[in-house]
Amino acid sequence: MVQKYQSPVCVYKYPFELVMAAYEKRFPTCPQIPVFLGSEVLSESRSADGAVHLVERSCRLRIEAPRLLRKIAGVEHVVFVQRNVLNWKERTLLIEAHNETFASRVVVKENCSYTVHPENEDWTCFEQSASLDIRSFFGFESALEKIAMKQYTANVKRGKEVIEHYLNELISQGTSHIPRWTPAPVPEEDTHSQAGLRDGSAQGPAPEMVSTDGDKLDADYIERCLGHLTPMQESCLIQLRHWLQETHKGKIPKDEHILRFLRARDFHLDRAREMLCQSLSWRKQHQVDLLLQTWRPPALLEEFYAGGWHYQDIDGRPLYILRLGHMDTKGLMKAVGEEVLLQHVLCVNEEGQKRCEGNTRQFGRPISSWICLVDLEGLSLRHLWRPGIKALLRMIEVVEDNYPETLGRLLIVRAPRVFPVLWTLISPFINENTRQKFLIYSGSNYQGPGGLVDYLDKEVIPDFLGGECLCGVPEGGLVPKSLYLTEEDQENKGQLQQWRDTYQSASVLRAAPHEVAVEILERESVITWDFDILQGDVMFSLYHTKQAPKPGPREPGARAGGQLTDKGWALGADYNRVEAPLICREGESIQGSHVTQCPGVYLLQWQMHSAPGHMACSLPGVEDVLMALHSPGPRCKLLYYYEVLASEDFRGSMSSLESCTSRFSQLSATTSSSGQSHSSSLVSR
Repeated sequence: MVQKYQSPVCVYKYPFELVMAAYEKRFPTCPQIPVFLGSEVLSESRSADGAVHLVERSCRLRIEAPRLLRKIAGVEHVVFVQRNVLNWKERTLLIEAHNETFASRVVVKENCSYTVHPENEDWTCFEQSASLDIRSFFGFESALEKIAMKQYTANVKRGKEVIEHYLNELISQGTSHIPRWTPAPVPEEDTHSQAGLRDGSAQGPAPEMVSTDGDKLDADYIERCLGHLTPMQESCLIQLRHWLQETHKGKIPKDEHILRFLRARDFHLDRAREMLCQSLSWRKQHQVDLLLQTWRPPALLEEFYAGGWHYQDIDGRPLYILRLGHMDTKGLMKAVGEEVLLQHVLCVNEEGQKRCEGNTRQFGRPISSWICLVDLEGLSLRHLWRPGIKALLRMIEVVEDNYPETLGRLLIVRAPRVFPVLWTLISPFINENTRQKFLIYSGSNYQGPGGLVDYLDKEVIPDFLGGECLCGVPEGGLVPKSLYLTEEDQENKGQLQQWRDTYQSASVLRAAPHEVAVEILERESVITWDFDILQGDVMFSLYHTKQAPKPGPREPGARAGGQLTDKGWALGADYNRVEAPLICREGESIQGSHVTQCPGVYLLQWQMHSAPGHMACSLPGVEDVLMALHSPGPRCKLLYYYEVLASEDFRGSMSSLESCTSRFSQLSATTSSSGQSHSSSLVSR
């Protein structure tokens, strides 16, 4: 594979003639470039009027490679042939170089140019491009490719510094101005040869160079507006930008936008190009460029979506605050739909990029990313509603694909014990580079040294986190069920079927509870559940037994009416209750989890709730179930979902985060910090 390098335009704020004098001081040797061992002139010629000066040199460069590679190659230095065409009249120097050593195995070509700045004739522009094609090198092609490009880009930077060094030396010696070339009288017989040199026919084809114009990137501009880049990173940016100009009609993305995709793919040019092209097609298809002008969030979203912009961090990056623990994610999903939430998230990202550009201008330094502060106070298992998690994962995927490297830091504060469950579900879908930007604080350890003060000025820390700054971010809260979309609206938005595909339905009779058996092979696994009570009142319990219930004859996996247990079982002997009963009223949504203490079979049981004093304390028998099935008595209806999460994802994490109370939560018991006794959070809405 051919490796290519393209430099940005380097501007020397000196006249062309003075830069040429500095350039000539590099020969025949250059102590400032240790790998440059020396050079000798192979041929030299001038036009009759002296306007064109052609020089061919042989240059020796020391090989900076591991000793084993040098021993296999059998050489300590390589020879390059350099051909310079200096045109004093046009004020250009075109340089072409290629290797002679190992020319049959390795092909290196380099093109450079010094030209007058298009807007200031007293400044000089320098550009450089090169290609490396390793065809065969004793099986060390990949290693040599990396070494060669690393050495080359290091010398590129050093070469620019050397010109500056010799310019300063000339000026210190009193040479600050060199007159421009003026033509001398030319004898008539030499006119033809002079014309040959002028049009290039006498010296062969001129090096292929791209002219300096308004589409080029200036090295100073990159440093000032995009930040420090290595020579290879600059090259990738220029190559991708040039490719977009050639292949995409109309407006191309801003340089900051292109650079984000290169960073997301570690400056692998082909992968970044593919990712960027897919994103550009997505933006065009969904008219994302017009989103900030056309998007108007519903009033309900403005009231209950607990997120907003709030000043900037100590580095000048825009700060976005999200009070996720105070946000009713399930209510928002049911009230506005997934697509509206996605549009809002995209709008936040578009606004973030716009604010980065504004802060770059305001603070006079490159700011390409924003920072997000997520407050998890109030986070509970109601946030683990399965359709909501699926919607969140979709949003993460869209943002990762189309807004890479826009998040500079994610600060998560007041993380409760339930957070590891959420993190386990979503972290596999977050890019590794993004995950490394997450900082998680539990309890109150975000205060003081090592906390928020390392990233935010005290003057902008929100009041709800102990700061003095009033924060205008909405507080969120529960979305009234009266604002939920109707089933017809949900069907039109494609949500209803998604929820039906995720959840199972069940009927609960007075004498026939519905039960689900979950086999656990490893202690400290996590059982999570989520159910909605559609009709009636239900009592939910969780039991553990070492013996597997035997399915009844009517359907595999469950007995008549969904009951698995036998009436002959004795509580405390054949099975044990591991969660206190929870009374669930009609219309409520329940989420919860249980960290298992030992292997075995766990039974999730929904039983019709009886009046006080008549609560069942034993399991009904088969005859009770058959009677209930044929009786016209009342029944309860529910939709439920459960999932088992592996223990290796949670070992240590439950005790590493402090618990916090939530006005939305009902805690069935206190979770032990020692890790020896775990219980669940049962959350009702």
